[in-house]
Amino acid sequence: MSQENQNIQEEPHKRRVRYKGKYPRNYKEKYKELNPEKYQDTIEKVIRKGSTPAGMHISICVNEILDFLQIQPGQQGLDATLGYGGHTRRMLEKLQGKGHMYALDVDPIEIVKTKKRLEDAGYGEDILTIKQTNFRNIDKVAEEAGKFDFILADLGVSSMQIDNPDRGFTYKFDGPLDLRLDPEKGESAAERLREVSYEELVGMFQENSDEPYAEEIATVIMKRNRTKNYVETTIQMKEAIEEALSFVPEKERKEAVKKSCQRCFQALRIDVNSEFEVLYDFLDKLPDALRPGGRVAILTFHSGEDRLVKRAFKAGAKAGVYSEVSKDVIRPSAEECARNPRARSTKMRWAVKAE
Repeated sequence: MSQENQNIQEEPHKRRVRYKGKYPRNYKEKYKELNPEKYQDTIEKVIRKGSTPAGMHISICVNEILDFLQIQPGQQGLDATLGYGGHTRRMLEKLQGKGHMYALDVDPIEIVKTKKRLEDAGYGEDILTIKQTNFRNIDKVAEEAGKFDFILADLGVSSMQIDNPDRGFTYKFDGPLDLRLDPEKGESAAERLREVSYEELVGMFQENSDEPYAEEIATVIMKRNRTKNYVETTIQMKEAIEEALSFVPEKERKEAVKKSCQRCFQALRIDVNSEFEVLYDFLDKLPDALRPGGRVAILTFHSGEDRLVKRAFKAGAKAGVYSEVSKDVIRPSAEECARNPRARSTKMRWAVKAE
């Protein structure tokens, strides 16, 4: 028997995850959604319902981005935030096999899947270079690759990160309270909560997400820390918020808890990933990475990000670095928001490098 046949025989058959009821409920049970290439009918059905399939990300403002970037064959571009690769793929299509795309991401888990997905679609290293690095390092990438004709940065967390409970981005399912885009570096949100001071935590919730109940939530978390009943999972974080908001009238409490969960998880994510500092570095280095006449589009998802982008573009235009910047934000169409509810908070701003 050949070695190859022996290996095939020794490899055990992997059964799909079994689940109770007619439809899968948990992330790992949704095996069809986690294999979009194989179960396209299921994917389309989920999207038509206004949901995002598990393990997948639906790119936002694609047409608006492409209309602005005006990509031409032979150009060199950069997707600063690769994610699921949807934007990258559409930009590659515009190159028509001529020129080159670079793409960056810090997530060691998703970058491998996306690279294979794009390779299977015919985009190999001859036209696409993928680097596992933070987009704050755009200056180093430009030094190596040369300046870019167009750049895109989509600052949102990808749906496949949000939906996977093992990553700790959602309060809807139990999992470790992690929230790191790169789980191999830095400290998790749970570790951060164990060592943070009351004043620091209140400031984090207020500055990163405008949380109105920051003091009440911080008080509960500090009480848990003192009794060594640490907040270590997503559900424990939700329970701490529920305890803090127990004074809210019962009719309003469920919605108040939901919104505070969204804000507090956002605040923790921004903190453990140093998102504002990273964005500030990127915006500072951005003009030098663009060729004269080069175009950049940035998608933001909350007011803190949008303020930083707006200020940087306005200052760049005043200094003569940019010849033109967007005066108003571009938002996804009502049709897109109906198809993909996660697009609702998106704002797009753009700038053109001076010649």
